[in-house]
Amino acid sequence: MTSEPDEQRMLDRDLAPVAALIGDQTRVAILAALAEGHALPAGELARRAGVQPATATAHLRRLVEGGLVVVRTQGRHRYHELAGPQVAAVIEALAQLAPATPVRSLRTDRAARTLTEARTCYDHLAGRRGVELRDRLVAADALRLVDDRDHQLTPVGRRLVGTLGIDLRALNSTRRVFARICVDWTQRRPHLAGALPAALTDRFLELGWLTRTTGRSLRAVSDYDQKLDTWLTKSG
Repeated sequence: MTSEPDEQRMLDRDLAPVAALIGDQTRVAILAALAEGHALPAGELARRAGVQPATATAHLRRLVEGGLVVVRTQGRHRYHELAGPQVAAVIEALAQLAPATPVRSLRTDRAARTLTEARTCYDHLAGRRGVELRDRLVAADALRLVDDRDHQLTPVGRRLVGTLGIDLRALNSTRRVFARICVDWTQRRPHLAGALPAALTDRFLELGWLTRTTGRSLRAVSDYDQKLDTWLTKSG
C-alpha cells in the first residue's frame, strides 16, 4: 500500500495563519466588535476588548497585515473595519462551535436574549427575526434556492422589493453575493447574507420597522409582524 504524495495530502489553502490571528482573545474581541458593521477607531476597539490602547494598536496591526481588517482614513482620524462580509461570516460560523459565555448577571442575560431575538450579522438581519425573514420570503414565493446555498428573487419577490424602493439593478451590479445561506449561531437555522438582505435591513431601519439598541442588537417595533404581513401581501 503506497502513501499519497505530500502534494495530495496538503490543504489547498494555508489555514494556520488566519486561525492564529483569530485564536487570540483580544483579536477576536476586536473582530467581534467590527462584525457589527461599523468602522471604529482604535481607542473604541481597545475599550471594547478591555485592553490598553497600545495593546489594541499592536493587535490591529497584525489583523491588518493578515488581511482581516482594513483602515480607512478621514482627515486626521483612522477607522478600522472588517475587510469584507466574508470575515464576518467566519466569526458567525465560529460562534456556532463555541460554548456560550456564562451568564453572571441580569444585564448579560438580557443582552444575550436581545441578540438571540434580532441583531445585525455584519450588515444584515440575524437572530430569530433574520431566520423568520428568510422563511417568510420563501413561503411567499418571493425567494427560491438556485443551489444548496444561493437564492434568487422570483417575479413576486422583485415586485415586493420594488415596493420598498430598493434599486435591484444597483444590487445586481455589485460584486457581492446576492442572497446566500448564513447559518445563524443562536437559531441553528439559516438567515440570509449578501446584498439583498443588507438592503432589506437598511430599509427596515429607515422605515422604523427595526431600531438599533446597543452594539449590534436590534429591536423590532411592536407592530413589526403586522408591517411584515402587509408588505408580503403587496405582490399582486
